[in-house]
Amino acid sequence: MKVKICGLSREEDIDYVNEIKPDYIGFVFAKSRRQVTLEKAQLLRKKLDKDIPSVGVFVNEDIDFIVELVNLNIIDYVQLHGQEDDAYIQSLKDKINVPLIKAMNIANYRQCDVDYYLMDSPVAGSGKTFDWKLLPKMDKPYFLAGGINLDNLDEALKQDCFGIDLSSGVETKGVKDKEKIKEVVRRVHNGCR
Repeated sequence: MKVKICGLSREEDIDYVNEIKPDYIGFVFAKSRRQVTLEKAQLLRKKLDKDIPSVGVFVNEDIDFIVELVNLNIIDYVQLHGQEDDAYIQSLKDKINVPLIKAMNIANYRQCDVDYYLMDSPVAGSGKTFDWKLLPKMDKPYFLAGGINLDNLDEALKQDCFGIDLSSGVETKGVKDKEKIKEVVRRVHNGCR
């Protein structure tokens, strides 16, 4: 199982992941307390270990901005969290050749032409979990997100997902916590349940 640490916004965060080696990291470009600018993401990406792919997180973003970030090699994956429809996804795919992740929840799940799904709480970014027993059968690999932390990680690891995605679950007082990241990555990579 893979692990993605999302919402990195400080140079210290990059130092942590370079040492701990999660499978993916995420930069949030959508409105959020973790939002980064293109310039900040570029700086952080330069510091990031080349072996750790970066995911850009967007909500109904202008396609040209996403294309720019891909062309500048700031992001390796695109994660869509808004109301992006099939036409939007196709338009994006016509302009870039990187894997796409479409975030959704159990209420709005639909099949679409992306590489991965990300199943999240009804309120994305809320740090709240949802009933994982209600997950639909999916036609693509998916990341499980929404309120995963050290307390419920064992239960998350029992799900049939490709990977798990954490942000607030590896924070203390609103900033990334190196020890929490280390413990999550250790447990996911060792298959500890």
